[in-house]
Amino acid sequence: MGVRRHGRHRRRRPRVYAAAGLASLMAAAYPATATAGSPHPSPAAHRAEAPALTDKQVADAVAKLDGQIRAGMERTGVPGVAVAVVHKDKVVYLKGFGEREVGKAGAVSPDTVFQLASLSKPITSTVVADAVGDKAIDWGTPVTRHLPGFGLKDPWVTRHVTVADLLSHRSGLPDHAGDLLEDLGYDRQYILGHLQFEPLSPFRASYAYTNFGFTAAAEAVADAKGTTWEKLAEDSLYRPAGMTATSSSFADYEKATNKAVTHVEKARGEWEARFVRDADAQAPAGGVSSTARDMARWLRLQLANGRLGDEQIVPAEQLQRTHLPEIVSQPPASPTDRTGFYGLGWNVGYTDQGRLRLSHSGAFELGANTSVTMVPAEQLGIVVLTNGKPVGLADSVALNFFDTAQHGRPTQDWLPLVAQLYEKEEQAGRSPTDYTKPPPGATDARADDAYTGTYRNDYYGPLTVTADNGELSLNLGPKPLRFALTHYSGDTFSFETVGENAVGRTGVTFTVGDDGRASRVTVESLDENGLGTFTRR
Repeated sequence: MGVRRHGRHRRRRPRVYAAAGLASLMAAAYPATATAGSPHPSPAAHRAEAPALTDKQVADAVAKLDGQIRAGMERTGVPGVAVAVVHKDKVVYLKGFGEREVGKAGAVSPDTVFQLASLSKPITSTVVADAVGDKAIDWGTPVTRHLPGFGLKDPWVTRHVTVADLLSHRSGLPDHAGDLLEDLGYDRQYILGHLQFEPLSPFRASYAYTNFGFTAAAEAVADAKGTTWEKLAEDSLYRPAGMTATSSSFADYEKATNKAVTHVEKARGEWEARFVRDADAQAPAGGVSSTARDMARWLRLQLANGRLGDEQIVPAEQLQRTHLPEIVSQPPASPTDRTGFYGLGWNVGYTDQGRLRLSHSGAFELGANTSVTMVPAEQLGIVVLTNGKPVGLADSVALNFFDTAQHGRPTQDWLPLVAQLYEKEEQAGRSPTDYTKPPPGATDARADDAYTGTYRNDYYGPLTVTADNGELSLNLGPKPLRFALTHYSGDTFSFETVGENAVGRTGVTFTVGDDGRASRVTVESLDENGLGTFTRR
């Protein structure tokens, strides 16, 4: 990672999902014999295999879940948890623990609605599988056929990028492209229309997790079906599958009376409901809300080739396609490490018997963490929903469960390992500069009118600097959001970032010409991909 003066730097912003890192932990838990170049049996072939786990092994693991969940809640302080386990098309575990909101009456139950964050992605690919089965669209359909205004930086890639390319994060868009626009308050239409300014890495040869690339694919599918994404998800999956409390609309989550609100830590082990996370802009990628009971129905459908009881909800062939590797997401660091893959909305891996293992995590830094893991050959899956920011609890519950089923107990203490991964990711986005401490030899700022005015940027829109009662402020976004500027040194200031991708204090550096007025300004936290410079109008 290159570091520039005053902390201007390029950083990876692995927010919202932690998919690749957690996939590597899963690979460590269940060593895989498959490598990046080896052939993989079809998902249908995995389901045809005889289970390696006995009913008793699964029952014993289920019996230990209560204690493992309560112990994890005690260690982390996460307020509320709901868990469902499906085995051989039966819901063998369905419970809620703790509080929906700290300090208020209301216990978590299997019918409590949680925000799923990126656990929305495999749900979305289930909806898309149904649309492909209806022949409304194909995995290989170019997205521009249904979103003619959609574009990427390279015209050739724009013409050729497909639904599958965007659902598997192999379009070449950079990691989390568009997320910072969402933090500033821009809507889905604006964000998708501005991905064309993002730099691209090699098409279909590089993996980078992108919520809004994923969302663009879903929007193309909805257009092919002649409806909105939210209605398509309701009509093709939620209603037919009896997922009566599940929605892709934040308004539905908000009006639910039995809902778990998001929480963040105010001190170690102490939690508060401070933020509201509206993910409508990226609803297909991170905006689904659901209950443990509904998610158990979805797990049954996934493990039964798209069937629920006697009804085929989603075509088996297309659902199975979502379970295939599409691109390497986690290259092995050494010859003995396992390769991680991403499919269509799923992390794809293989157990030590070479059996398919599917997983995904969801994480809102503003207060939610979820996890799903399935081993189709065992007809076994678990989903964990929590109402606290990611500290490792949701993922460690799933890791402990499969460890216990296979080995009789967890093979190691997963909670601190996963927590360390999330903490590392959170810290990775912070500036190397401590803006609370002026550097030695700091110089004074110029007069306010050297900086005030409006600056333009094709990607982020206008930025306006104002001076009110001797205080400089920076205004960004459609609302706009107002950020108070604190002087650091010379023509560099800082402000406190907000939103899902907040990284603490970030630098704001003005370039001042011979006339004594700033001609441009660069916002450090917006400049990861070289897009953070605004030019005076």
